[in-house]
Amino acid sequence: MSADRAREIAAGFDLRALPPDFYANPYPVYAVLRETEPVKRLPDGAYFLTRHADLVTVYRDARYFSSDKQVEYAPKYGAGSPLFEHHTTSLVFSDPPLHTRVRGLIMGALTRRAIADMEPGLVTLVDQLLDRVEERGGGDLIEDFASAIPVEIIGNLLDVPHADRAPLRGWSLAILGALEPALTPDQLALGQRSVTEFLAYLQQLVAARRQHPGDPARDVLTRLILGEADGAQLSETELLQNCIFLLNAGHETTTNLIGNSLVALQEWPGEKSRLLFNLKQTIANPPGEEAVLTHAVDEFLRFESSNQLGNRRALARCEVGGTVLQVGALVTLCIGAANRDPAQFAAPDVLDLTREDTRHLAFGFGIHQCAGLSLARLEGRVAIGRFLRRFPHYRLSAPPTRGGRARFRGFLRAPFSVA
Repeated sequence: MSADRAREIAAGFDLRALPPDFYANPYPVYAVLRETEPVKRLPDGAYFLTRHADLVTVYRDARYFSSDKQVEYAPKYGAGSPLFEHHTTSLVFSDPPLHTRVRGLIMGALTRRAIADMEPGLVTLVDQLLDRVEERGGGDLIEDFASAIPVEIIGNLLDVPHADRAPLRGWSLAILGALEPALTPDQLALGQRSVTEFLAYLQQLVAARRQHPGDPARDVLTRLILGEADGAQLSETELLQNCIFLLNAGHETTTNLIGNSLVALQEWPGEKSRLLFNLKQTIANPPGEEAVLTHAVDEFLRFESSNQLGNRRALARCEVGGTVLQVGALVTLCIGAANRDPAQFAAPDVLDLTREDTRHLAFGFGIHQCAGLSLARLEGRVAIGRFLRRFPHYRLSAPPTRGGRARFRGFLRAPFSVA
C-alpha cells in the first residue's frame, strides 16, 4: 500500500466501511492513525485507539472501562437474539462478578500441570497431520493443518466426542464472524443460526455429562458443571454460552497463529533460516528448543496478531491519550496497531525472531488477559516446530487468501508443497 493511499484511508477511517486493500494490509493505515490521530473519533461516535500505551491504560483499569456488551450489541444483533445472548454472556464480554466466577472455574482446569499433560497428545495429533501432508506432498496450511489442531485440543478439553466435531469449525467461524464491525444480512442470519444449532448440541452434551461426569481436573465441562467447593456455580445459560466461547476462542485465534506464522516465514526467508538453524542447534536439548519456539511464537503474535481488535465502554468521564471520553463512550482497541508501535518496539514492521522485547498485547492485558494463553503457546510451538523439522523446505504453491476480516486476521487458504 502506498503512503498516499494509507493517508487517504486513514483520513476517512470507518470500521464499518473498510476497502479491500485495507484487509490485505492494514498496518500502513494503522501507522498513519497512530502518528496523526491516535485517539480517532469514528463516524459512529466511537473512538479508535492505536498506541500501545493507551491500550495498556484501558486494559488495566476495569473500574473505568467495561467489557460488557449489552448496550453495544442490542442494536447490532437484536436484544434477546441468539447472538446477543451469546456474546453478552461469554467470559470475554462480561464484567465481574460473572467474569470472576467463570474465569476461576476455567483456570482451575488450565493449570500448568494440566497443560503439560496435553503435550504428548498434541505431538501425536500434529505428527498424524504431517504424515498425511507427506503422503500427498503438500496441501493447505489452514484446512489440512492449522485449523485441525485447536478443534481437536479444545474438543478434548471439553471431551466432545470425535464423531461430533465436524460442525464445530463452521459454527465458530460464523459466530466469531458476526463480531465484525459491518455485517451483511446473510452473515447475521448465519451467525444467529449457528448459535442456535450449537446450543442445541451442547444441551445434549451437558445432559450426558451430568449423568456421567469426567475428571474435573482435566475435563473443563465437568468442572464448569460441578462448580467450586465454595459454591461458585454457573446457571445453565452461563454454562452453555461459555462452552461456546471456549470452543470459539480456542479455535480461531490459534488457527490464525499457526497459519500466519508459517506464511510469514515464507515472506521472511532470512528469519526462516535463522529459526531452522536455532532448531538444529537444540535438537538434543528439549528445554532449549522450547525456549526458542516460545520466543518465536510471541514475535509471530506481535507481528501479526490473530485478534486485531478489542472493545470497551467508558463507565465514567475519563481521559485517554489526551482525549476526554464521556460516560458511555465506546472504545475500540487496535491490538494490531499497538503491537507495531515504534514507541514500544524497535523496527516494529520487521519480523525479528530474536527480538528482546516481545511484550505484545495479542493476549490482551489485565483481568481479561487470555485465560488460555499458555495452551495457545503450547499449540503454536509444537505445531510450528514439528512442521519445520519435518518440512524445512516447504513453499507456498499459490498466493494465500486472506480471511477478509478486520477483527480476526488470518488466512482462509494457503496452498503449499513439500515435494
